[in-house]
Amino acid sequence: MRCPYCRNPLAETAVECLHCHLTLDRATAILGAVPRLGQGIFDSCRVLSKKEVQKIVKSGSKLTWQFPQTQLHVLLHEFPREHPFALHVFWVFNCGGFSTESHRGPDNHAILLALDPVQGKSALTVGYGLEPFLSDEAMDHLLELSEPAWKNGEWSRGILDVIAGLERLLESAALEVAAGFGLSAEANNARGKEF
Repeated sequence: MRCPYCRNPLAETAVECLHCHLTLDRATAILGAVPRLGQGIFDSCRVLSKKEVQKIVKSGSKLTWQFPQTQLHVLLHEFPREHPFALHVFWVFNCGGFSTESHRGPDNHAILLALDPVQGKSALTVGYGLEPFLSDEAMDHLLELSEPAWKNGEWSRGILDVIAGLERLLESAALEVAAGFGLSAEANNARGKEF
C-alpha cells in the first residue's frame, strides 16, 4: 500500500502517512464534499454505450459470483486537476459509500477501478481485506496492460481486460492460501445418485 499523495509505502494499519502526514480527514478537508457517485458501473463522462455497460456488468457479476465476498465498482469520472489523481481516488473510495459500515477494515473487499477519460488517468484500489492478496505491482500491471485500449478510446475493452486480470489474480491468491493451509481449492464434481 502506498500513500495516495506522496506515493511512499504505508503500513496496512497506518492512520497517517509518516512522510507527508496525510490522513483521510486531511484529504476530506482538502478536497471537500464527495461528489454524488453511483455504485457498480458509474459513467458520469458518458463514454460507454448501454451494450458496453451490460458487458461490463456481466463480467463483473461473474467475478463476484466466483468471489462473493468482493464488490466491484467501475467509476468513469472527470476529477479536478488541482490535486493528484490517486488522492482523489483514495478519498472517493473511502468516503463515497462503496463499502458499508459492516464492511470496513479487514472486512472491506471492495474493488474500485477509477478512470478519468478526460485526463487519461486510471487507478485500481482495493479494500484492506484484499490488500494482502493483490499487490500494488500486480494492480499497476493490469492498468498498464489496459492502457493501449484506453488510449484508443476503447474504454469497455480496457475495463473488461482489468476484470479478467482481477479474476486471475484472485484465483491465484485463493490457490496460494489454500495450499498454505493444506486445503484443496478445487470444486468437487459430485456424482448424481439414483434413489
